[in-house]
Amino acid sequence: MKFKWKVAFLITIAAPVVGLFWKHSQPIIENFGTEEQLNYADIAWLLTASCLVLLMTPGLSLFYGGMVVRKNLISTMLQSFISLGVVTMLWVVVGFSIAFGDPIGITIDGVKYGIFGNPFQYMFFDQVAELPHKALGPTIPFILFALFQMKFAVITPAIITGSFAERVRFIGYLFFIGIFCVFVYAPLAHMVWHPNGLIGSYFGVLDFAGGTVVHISAGLASLAGALFLGKRKKPHHEPSNITYVLLGTGMLWFGWFGFNAGSSLGANATAALAFATTTICSATAMMTWVLFDRIQGRKISAMQACIGAVVGLVVITPAAGYITVPQSFFFGAVGAIVSNIAMHAKFLKRIDDTLDVFACHGIGGIMGMILTAIFAGKEGSSLMNGGWSVFGSHMLVLIGVCAFSFGMGYLIFFVLNKFVTLRVREEYEEIGLDISQHGESI
Repeated sequence: MKFKWKVAFLITIAAPVVGLFWKHSQPIIENFGTEEQLNYADIAWLLTASCLVLLMTPGLSLFYGGMVVRKNLISTMLQSFISLGVVTMLWVVVGFSIAFGDPIGITIDGVKYGIFGNPFQYMFFDQVAELPHKALGPTIPFILFALFQMKFAVITPAIITGSFAERVRFIGYLFFIGIFCVFVYAPLAHMVWHPNGLIGSYFGVLDFAGGTVVHISAGLASLAGALFLGKRKKPHHEPSNITYVLLGTGMLWFGWFGFNAGSSLGANATAALAFATTTICSATAMMTWVLFDRIQGRKISAMQACIGAVVGLVVITPAAGYITVPQSFFFGAVGAIVSNIAMHAKFLKRIDDTLDVFACHGIGGIMGMILTAIFAGKEGSSLMNGGWSVFGSHMLVLIGVCAFSFGMGYLIFFVLNKFVTLRVREEYEEIGLDISQHGESI
Protein backbone atom coordinates (compact mmCIF):
# COMPACT_ATOMS: atom_id res chain seq x y z
CA MET A 1 0.00 0.00 0.00
CA LYS A 2 2.75 2.46 0.96
CA PHE A 3 4.56 1.83 -2.36
CA LYS A 4 1.56 3.00 -4.40
CA TRP A 5 1.27 6.17 -2.34
CA LYS A 6 4.99 6.78 -2.79
CA VAL A 7 4.57 6.48 -6.57
CA ALA A 8 1.71 9.00 -6.49
CA PHE A 9 3.79 11.34 -4.33
CA LEU A 10 6.84 11.11 -6.61
CA ILE A 11 4.73 11.82 -9.70
CA THR A 12 3.22 14.87 -7.98
CA ILE A 13 6.62 16.21 -6.91
CA ALA A 14 8.30 15.40 -10.24
CA ALA A 15 6.01 17.67 -12.27
CA PRO A 16 7.00 21.01 -10.67
CA VAL A 17 10.67 19.98 -10.47
CA VAL A 18 10.83 19.09 -14.18
CA GLY A 19 8.83 22.21 -14.99
CA LEU A 20 11.52 24.39 -13.40
CA PHE A 21 14.13 23.10 -15.83
CA TRP A 22 11.92 22.68 -18.90
CA LYS A 23 13.35 24.65 -21.79
CA HIS A 24 10.66 26.99 -23.10
CA SER A 25 10.66 28.02 -26.74
CA GLN A 26 9.60 31.28 -28.33
CA PRO A 27 6.01 31.38 -29.67
CA ILE A 28 5.76 30.58 -33.37
CA ILE A 29 5.00 33.98 -34.88
CA GLU A 30 2.56 32.81 -37.55
CA ASN A 31 0.34 31.12 -34.91
CA PHE A 32 -0.16 34.18 -32.73
CA GLY A 33 -1.63 37.63 -33.05
CA THR A 34 -0.53 40.85 -31.39
CA GLU A 35 -1.52 42.64 -28.21
CA GLU A 36 -3.51 45.12 -30.31
CA GLN A 37 -5.85 42.28 -31.32
CA LEU A 38 -6.88 41.54 -27.73
CA ASN A 39 -10.48 42.45 -26.94
CA TYR A 40 -10.79 43.49 -23.31
CA ALA A 41 -14.54 42.82 -23.12
CA ASP A 42 -13.89 39.25 -24.29
CA ILE A 43 -11.06 38.89 -21.77
CA ALA A 44 -13.26 40.11 -18.91
CA TRP A 45 -16.05 37.70 -19.85
CA LEU A 46 -13.74 34.69 -20.26
CA LEU A 47 -12.08 35.40 -16.90
CA THR A 48 -15.57 35.44 -15.36
CA ALA A 49 -16.68 32.34 -17.26
CA SER A 50 -13.56 30.46 -16.13
CA CYS A 51 -14.40 31.24 -12.50
CA LEU A 52 -17.98 30.09 -13.04
CA VAL A 53 -16.89 26.77 -14.54
CA LEU A 54 -14.43 26.22 -11.68
CA LEU A 55 -17.31 26.71 -9.23
CA MET A 56 -19.15 23.80 -10.84
CA THR A 57 -16.76 21.20 -9.41
CA PRO A 58 -17.39 22.17 -5.74
CA GLY A 59 -21.06 22.36 -6.73
CA LEU A 60 -20.88 18.82 -8.08
CA SER A 61 -19.25 17.66 -4.84
CA LEU A 62 -22.22 18.99 -2.85
CA PHE A 63 -24.71 17.59 -5.38
CA TYR A 64 -23.19 14.11 -5.13
CA GLY A 65 -22.30 14.28 -1.43
CA GLY A 66 -25.85 14.96 -0.36
CA MET A 67 -27.12 11.90 -2.22
CA VAL A 68 -24.97 9.25 -0.52
CA VAL A 69 -25.23 7.89 3.03
CA ARG A 70 -23.64 9.89 5.86
CA LYS A 71 -20.70 7.53 6.29
CA ASN A 72 -19.61 8.21 2.67
CA LEU A 73 -20.38 11.91 2.39
CA ILE A 74 -16.84 13.27 2.83
CA SER A 75 -15.23 10.68 0.57
CA THR A 76 -17.76 11.35 -2.20
CA MET A 77 -17.26 15.10 -1.98
CA LEU A 78 -13.47 14.76 -1.93
CA GLN A 79 -13.50 12.60 -5.04
CA SER A 80 -14.93 15.56 -6.96
CA PHE A 81 -12.85 18.19 -5.17
CA ILE A 82 -9.50 16.41 -5.64
CA SER A 83 -9.96 16.57 -9.40
CA LEU A 84 -9.15 20.28 -9.13
CA GLY A 85 -5.67 19.26 -8.03
CA VAL A 86 -4.94 16.21 -10.18
CA VAL A 87 -6.31 17.46 -13.50
CA THR A 88 -4.99 21.01 -13.12
CA MET A 89 -1.43 19.71 -12.79
CA LEU A 90 -1.84 17.22 -15.63
CA TRP A 91 -3.40 19.86 -17.88
CA VAL A 92 -0.39 22.15 -17.49
CA VAL A 93 2.15 19.37 -17.97
CA VAL A 94 0.69 17.56 -20.99
CA GLY A 95 -3.14 17.56 -21.13
CA PHE A 96 -3.56 20.91 -22.88
CA SER A 97 -0.94 20.00 -25.44
CA ILE A 98 -2.70 16.70 -26.26
CA ALA A 99 -6.03 18.51 -26.52
CA PHE A 100 -4.99 21.57 -28.53
CA GLY A 101 -1.51 20.90 -29.91
CA ASP A 102 -0.89 20.56 -33.65
CA PRO A 103 -2.85 17.59 -34.98
CA ILE A 104 -1.44 14.08 -35.12
CA GLY A 105 -3.78 11.77 -36.95
CA ILE A 106 -4.75 10.86 -40.49
CA THR A 107 -4.49 12.67 -43.82
CA ILE A 108 -7.57 12.76 -46.05
CA ASP A 109 -7.44 14.51 -49.44
CA GLY A 110 -4.22 16.22 -48.46
CA VAL A 111 -5.61 17.60 -45.19
CA LYS A 112 -4.43 16.32 -41.81
CA TYR A 113 -7.24 15.64 -39.33
CA GLY A 114 -6.14 15.20 -35.75
CA ILE A 115 -6.92 12.37 -33.36
CA PHE A 116 -4.79 13.96 -30.66
CA GLY A 117 -2.41 16.90 -30.42
CA ASN A 118 1.36 16.99 -30.26
CA PRO A 119 1.99 16.23 -26.56
CA PHE A 120 5.28 18.17 -26.51
CA GLN A 121 4.17 21.37 -28.24
CA TYR A 122 2.62 23.11 -25.21
CA MET A 123 4.15 20.94 -22.48
CA PHE A 124 4.41 22.86 -19.19
CA PHE A 125 2.44 25.62 -20.97
CA ASP A 126 5.31 26.28 -23.35
CA GLN A 127 4.24 29.15 -25.71
CA VAL A 128 1.05 29.54 -23.68
CA ALA A 129 1.24 33.20 -22.72
CA GLU A 130 -0.38 36.62 -23.16
CA LEU A 131 -0.66 36.78 -26.95
CA PRO A 132 -3.84 35.51 -28.68
CA HIS A 133 -3.76 32.32 -30.75
CA LYS A 134 -5.15 33.10 -34.20
CA ALA A 135 -7.05 29.82 -34.59
CA LEU A 136 -8.06 28.96 -31.01
CA GLY A 137 -8.91 32.33 -29.42
CA PRO A 138 -8.09 35.35 -31.61
CA THR A 139 -9.26 37.99 -29.12
CA ILE A 140 -8.11 36.59 -25.76
CA PRO A 141 -4.71 35.65 -24.32
CA PHE A 142 -3.77 32.07 -25.16
CA ILE A 143 -3.19 31.35 -21.48
CA LEU A 144 -6.77 32.39 -20.71
CA PHE A 145 -8.06 30.01 -23.38
CA ALA A 146 -5.97 27.21 -21.83
CA LEU A 147 -7.27 27.93 -18.33
CA PHE A 148 -10.89 28.11 -19.48
CA GLN A 149 -10.56 24.73 -21.19
CA MET A 150 -8.84 23.36 -18.08
CA LYS A 151 -12.03 23.78 -16.02
CA PHE A 152 -13.88 21.50 -18.46
CA ALA A 153 -11.15 18.89 -18.09
CA VAL A 154 -11.39 19.13 -14.28
CA ILE A 155 -15.12 18.44 -13.97
CA THR A 156 -15.34 15.59 -16.52
CA PRO A 157 -13.69 12.82 -14.43
CA ALA A 158 -15.39 14.24 -11.33
CA ILE A 159 -18.76 13.47 -12.96
CA ILE A 160 -17.76 9.81 -13.25
CA THR A 161 -17.36 9.45 -9.48
CA GLY A 162 -21.10 9.25 -8.94
CA SER A 163 -21.28 5.87 -10.65
CA PHE A 164 -18.90 4.06 -8.29
CA ALA A 165 -19.42 6.12 -5.15
CA GLU A 166 -19.29 4.30 -1.80
CA ARG A 167 -17.00 1.47 -2.96
CA VAL A 168 -13.82 2.74 -4.66
CA ARG A 169 -10.38 3.07 -3.07
CA PHE A 170 -9.09 6.61 -3.12
CA ILE A 171 -5.60 5.76 -4.39
CA GLY A 172 -7.07 3.84 -7.32
CA TYR A 173 -9.39 6.73 -8.09
CA LEU A 174 -6.47 9.20 -8.17
CA PHE A 175 -4.67 7.12 -10.79
CA PHE A 176 -7.89 6.63 -12.76
CA ILE A 177 -8.70 10.31 -13.24
CA GLY A 178 -5.16 11.05 -14.38
CA ILE A 179 -5.18 8.25 -16.96
CA PHE A 180 -8.72 9.13 -18.11
CA CYS A 181 -7.78 12.77 -18.63
CA VAL A 182 -4.76 11.91 -20.79
CA PHE A 183 -6.14 9.01 -22.83
CA VAL A 184 -9.86 9.79 -23.14
CA TYR A 185 -10.75 13.39 -22.40
CA ALA A 186 -7.82 15.18 -24.10
CA PRO A 187 -8.02 13.22 -27.40
CA LEU A 188 -11.79 13.76 -27.55
CA ALA A 189 -11.35 17.48 -26.90
CA HIS A 190 -8.84 17.60 -29.74
CA MET A 191 -11.03 15.69 -32.19
CA VAL A 192 -14.09 17.83 -31.47
CA TRP A 193 -12.75 21.33 -30.74
CA HIS A 194 -9.42 21.70 -32.51
CA PRO A 195 -9.89 23.48 -35.88
CA ASN A 196 -8.42 20.39 -37.60
CA GLY A 197 -9.93 17.77 -35.29
CA LEU A 198 -11.28 14.62 -36.94
CA ILE A 199 -14.78 14.80 -35.43
CA GLY A 200 -15.40 18.52 -35.63
CA SER A 201 -13.62 19.35 -38.88
CA TYR A 202 -13.96 16.24 -41.05
CA PHE A 203 -17.31 14.89 -39.83
CA GLY A 204 -18.74 18.35 -39.11
CA VAL A 205 -20.14 17.38 -35.72
CA LEU A 206 -21.48 20.29 -33.64
CA ASP A 207 -20.66 20.38 -29.94
CA PHE A 208 -20.93 23.91 -28.62
CA ALA A 209 -19.81 23.33 -25.02
CA GLY A 210 -19.13 19.65 -24.36
CA GLY A 211 -22.11 17.37 -24.83
CA THR A 212 -19.83 14.86 -26.56
CA VAL A 213 -16.49 15.71 -24.97
CA VAL A 214 -17.74 15.98 -21.38
CA HIS A 215 -21.08 14.31 -20.82
CA ILE A 216 -21.12 11.37 -23.22
CA SER A 217 -17.51 10.47 -22.37
CA ALA A 218 -18.19 10.72 -18.62
CA GLY A 219 -21.53 8.94 -18.88
CA LEU A 220 -20.20 5.94 -20.78
CA ALA A 221 -17.06 5.69 -18.62
CA SER A 222 -19.40 5.77 -15.62
CA LEU A 223 -21.31 2.81 -16.98
CA ALA A 224 -18.02 0.95 -17.47
CA GLY A 225 -16.97 1.74 -13.89
CA ALA A 226 -20.25 0.60 -12.39
CA LEU A 227 -20.10 -2.67 -14.33
CA PHE A 228 -16.45 -3.33 -13.50
CA LEU A 229 -16.65 -2.61 -9.76
CA GLY A 230 -19.95 -4.44 -9.29
CA LYS A 231 -22.76 -3.78 -6.87
CA ARG A 232 -22.47 -2.39 -3.37
CA LYS A 233 -23.37 -4.68 -0.47
CA LYS A 234 -26.27 -2.40 0.43
CA PRO A 235 -27.24 -0.53 -2.74
CA HIS A 236 -30.41 1.08 -1.40
CA HIS A 237 -30.16 3.93 1.08
CA GLU A 238 -31.59 7.26 2.16
CA PRO A 239 -29.69 10.38 0.99
CA SER A 240 -27.68 12.02 3.76
CA ASN A 241 -28.46 15.68 3.11
CA ILE A 242 -31.01 16.95 0.58
CA THR A 243 -30.05 20.56 1.35
CA TYR A 244 -26.55 19.81 0.00
CA VAL A 245 -28.16 18.53 -3.19
CA LEU A 246 -30.19 21.73 -3.55
CA LEU A 247 -27.15 23.92 -2.88
CA GLY A 248 -25.01 21.91 -5.29
CA THR A 249 -27.66 22.19 -7.99
CA GLY A 250 -27.76 25.95 -7.55
CA MET A 251 -23.97 26.17 -7.90
CA LEU A 252 -24.03 23.92 -10.97
CA TRP A 253 -26.80 25.94 -12.62
CA PHE A 254 -24.97 29.20 -11.86
CA GLY A 255 -21.63 27.84 -13.06
CA TRP A 256 -23.18 26.37 -16.21
CA PHE A 257 -23.63 29.88 -17.60
CA GLY A 258 -19.83 30.06 -17.79
CA PHE A 259 -19.73 26.52 -19.17
CA ASN A 260 -22.12 27.25 -22.05
CA ALA A 261 -22.14 31.01 -22.60
CA GLY A 262 -18.37 31.13 -22.08
CA SER A 263 -17.90 28.70 -24.95
CA SER A 264 -18.66 31.54 -27.36
CA LEU A 265 -15.13 32.69 -26.40
CA GLY A 266 -16.31 36.28 -26.42
CA ALA A 267 -18.72 38.86 -25.01
CA ASN A 268 -21.09 38.63 -27.94
CA ALA A 269 -24.59 37.77 -29.10
CA THR A 270 -23.84 34.03 -29.17
CA ALA A 271 -22.96 34.16 -25.47
CA ALA A 272 -26.28 35.87 -24.74
CA LEU A 273 -28.18 33.24 -26.74
CA ALA A 274 -26.37 30.39 -24.98
CA PHE A 275 -27.13 32.01 -21.62
CA ALA A 276 -30.85 32.12 -22.48
CA THR A 277 -31.17 28.62 -23.92
CA THR A 278 -29.24 27.15 -20.98
CA THR A 279 -31.49 28.44 -18.22
CA ILE A 280 -34.72 27.93 -20.19
CA CYS A 281 -33.88 24.33 -21.05
CA SER A 282 -32.94 23.57 -17.45
CA ALA A 283 -36.11 25.13 -16.07
CA THR A 284 -38.23 23.20 -18.57
CA ALA A 285 -36.46 19.95 -17.77
CA MET A 286 -36.95 20.42 -14.03
CA MET A 287 -40.68 21.02 -14.39
CA THR A 288 -41.10 18.20 -16.91
CA TRP A 289 -39.18 15.81 -14.65
CA VAL A 290 -41.21 16.39 -11.49
CA LEU A 291 -44.57 16.39 -13.28
CA PHE A 292 -43.65 13.24 -15.19
CA ASP A 293 -42.75 11.66 -11.84
CA ARG A 294 -46.15 12.66 -10.46
CA ILE A 295 -48.16 11.15 -13.29
CA GLN A 296 -46.11 7.96 -12.83
CA GLY A 297 -47.36 7.82 -9.23
CA ARG A 298 -44.18 9.11 -7.60
CA LYS A 299 -44.10 12.06 -5.22
CA ILE A 300 -42.58 15.36 -6.24
CA SER A 301 -39.31 15.50 -4.35
CA ALA A 302 -36.62 18.13 -3.98
CA MET A 303 -33.89 15.73 -5.08
CA GLN A 304 -35.75 14.73 -8.23
CA ALA A 305 -36.34 18.39 -9.08
CA CYS A 306 -32.59 18.93 -8.80
CA ILE A 307 -31.82 15.92 -10.99
CA GLY A 308 -34.26 17.19 -13.61
CA ALA A 309 -32.61 20.62 -13.65
CA VAL A 310 -29.15 19.11 -14.11
CA VAL A 311 -30.38 16.85 -16.92
CA GLY A 312 -31.67 19.96 -18.69
CA LEU A 313 -28.25 21.55 -18.37
CA VAL A 314 -26.63 18.43 -19.81
CA VAL A 315 -29.03 18.17 -22.76
CA ILE A 316 -28.62 21.79 -23.88
CA THR A 317 -24.82 21.82 -23.66
CA PRO A 318 -23.97 20.69 -27.23
CA ALA A 319 -26.50 23.06 -28.83
CA ALA A 320 -26.62 26.09 -26.50
CA GLY A 321 -25.28 28.60 -29.02
CA TYR A 322 -26.86 27.06 -32.11
CA ILE A 323 -30.60 26.88 -31.44
CA THR A 324 -33.50 29.22 -30.72
CA VAL A 325 -35.21 29.81 -27.39
CA PRO A 326 -38.41 27.90 -28.38
CA GLN A 327 -36.25 24.95 -29.40
CA SER A 328 -34.57 24.99 -25.98
CA PHE A 329 -37.99 24.34 -24.40
CA PHE A 330 -38.27 21.21 -26.55
CA PHE A 331 -34.74 20.07 -25.65
CA GLY A 332 -35.57 20.32 -21.94
CA ALA A 333 -38.87 18.48 -22.14
CA VAL A 334 -37.70 15.61 -24.36
CA GLY A 335 -34.38 15.20 -22.56
CA ALA A 336 -36.05 15.06 -19.16
CA ILE A 337 -38.60 12.43 -20.19
CA VAL A 338 -36.03 10.15 -21.88
CA SER A 339 -33.54 10.39 -19.00
CA ASN A 340 -36.30 9.85 -16.44
CA ILE A 341 -37.44 6.71 -18.23
CA ALA A 342 -33.83 5.49 -18.43
CA MET A 343 -33.24 6.12 -14.72
CA HIS A 344 -36.21 3.93 -13.78
CA ALA A 345 -35.65 1.27 -16.46
CA LYS A 346 -35.43 -2.21 -14.94
CA PHE A 347 -32.45 -3.32 -17.04
CA LEU A 348 -30.40 -0.31 -15.87
CA LYS A 349 -31.48 -0.83 -12.27
CA ARG A 350 -29.62 -4.14 -12.38
CA ILE A 351 -26.40 -2.10 -12.71
CA ASP A 352 -25.38 -0.37 -9.49
CA ASP A 353 -24.73 3.08 -10.92
CA THR A 354 -24.84 4.71 -7.48
CA LEU A 355 -26.06 8.17 -8.49
CA ASP A 356 -27.48 7.32 -11.95
CA VAL A 357 -24.68 9.06 -13.81
CA PHE A 358 -25.25 7.13 -17.03
CA ALA A 359 -28.99 7.84 -17.09
CA CYS A 360 -28.44 11.56 -16.45
CA HIS A 361 -25.16 12.47 -18.14
CA GLY A 362 -24.81 9.59 -20.60
CA ILE A 363 -28.40 9.49 -21.85
CA GLY A 364 -28.74 13.27 -21.44
CA GLY A 365 -25.60 13.84 -23.52
CA ILE A 366 -26.75 11.36 -26.17
CA MET A 367 -30.14 13.06 -26.41
CA GLY A 368 -28.45 16.44 -26.64
CA MET A 369 -26.29 15.25 -29.53
CA ILE A 370 -29.25 13.73 -31.40
CA LEU A 371 -31.39 16.84 -30.93
CA THR A 372 -28.47 19.05 -31.97
CA ALA A 373 -28.22 17.13 -35.24
CA ILE A 374 -31.95 17.64 -35.77
CA PHE A 375 -32.27 21.33 -34.92
CA ALA A 376 -28.89 23.07 -34.81
CA GLY A 377 -26.90 24.73 -37.52
CA LYS A 378 -27.47 27.10 -40.38
CA GLU A 379 -30.14 26.57 -43.03
CA GLY A 380 -29.54 23.34 -44.90
CA SER A 381 -27.21 21.82 -42.32
CA SER A 382 -29.61 20.41 -39.72
CA LEU A 383 -32.11 17.59 -40.24
CA MET A 384 -35.02 20.03 -39.92
CA ASN A 385 -33.60 21.84 -42.95
CA GLY A 386 -32.87 18.74 -44.98
CA GLY A 387 -29.33 18.14 -43.76
CA TRP A 388 -29.40 14.35 -43.82
CA SER A 389 -25.62 14.04 -44.27
CA VAL A 390 -24.99 16.11 -41.13
CA PHE A 391 -27.48 14.00 -39.17
CA GLY A 392 -25.81 10.83 -40.44
CA SER A 393 -22.39 12.12 -39.42
CA HIS A 394 -23.64 12.90 -35.93
CA MET A 395 -25.13 9.45 -35.50
CA LEU A 396 -22.00 7.72 -36.80
CA VAL A 397 -19.79 9.76 -34.46
CA LEU A 398 -22.23 9.17 -31.58
CA ILE A 399 -21.77 5.40 -31.93
CA GLY A 400 -18.01 5.81 -32.20
CA VAL A 401 -17.68 8.12 -29.18
CA CYS A 402 -19.88 5.86 -27.03
CA ALA A 403 -17.81 2.81 -27.98
CA PHE A 404 -14.54 4.67 -27.44
CA SER A 405 -15.54 6.12 -24.06
CA PHE A 406 -17.00 2.87 -22.72
CA GLY A 407 -14.19 0.70 -24.12
CA MET A 408 -11.38 2.95 -22.92
CA GLY A 409 -13.07 3.44 -19.56
CA TYR A 410 -13.41 -0.29 -19.00
CA LEU A 411 -9.86 -0.93 -20.23
CA ILE A 412 -8.46 1.66 -17.80
CA PHE A 413 -10.36 0.09 -14.90
CA PHE A 414 -9.26 -3.40 -15.93
CA VAL A 415 -5.55 -2.63 -16.38
CA LEU A 416 -5.33 -0.31 -13.38
CA ASN A 417 -6.92 -2.95 -11.16
CA LYS A 418 -3.96 -5.22 -11.93
CA PHE A 419 -1.66 -2.77 -10.17
CA VAL A 420 -3.95 -1.01 -7.69
CA THR A 421 -6.98 -2.79 -6.24
CA LEU A 422 -9.85 -0.46 -7.04
CA ARG A 423 -12.59 -1.75 -4.78
CA VAL A 424 -12.43 -1.31 -1.02
CA ARG A 425 -12.57 -4.32 1.27
CA GLU A 426 -15.99 -5.48 2.39
CA GLU A 427 -15.37 -4.43 5.99
CA TYR A 428 -14.24 -0.96 4.86
CA GLU A 429 -17.38 -0.59 2.78
CA GLU A 430 -19.43 -1.50 5.84
CA ILE A 431 -17.62 1.05 8.03
CA GLY A 432 -17.90 3.70 5.36
CA LEU A 433 -15.27 5.33 3.17
CA ASP A 434 -15.06 8.49 5.28
CA ILE A 435 -13.48 6.61 8.17
CA SER A 436 -11.78 3.75 6.29
CA GLN A 437 -10.20 5.89 3.55
CA HIS A 438 -9.75 9.31 5.19
CA GLY A 439 -10.14 8.94 8.95
CA GLU A 440 -12.80 11.65 9.01
CA SER A 441 -16.52 11.85 9.60
CA ILE A 442 -19.25 14.45 9.69
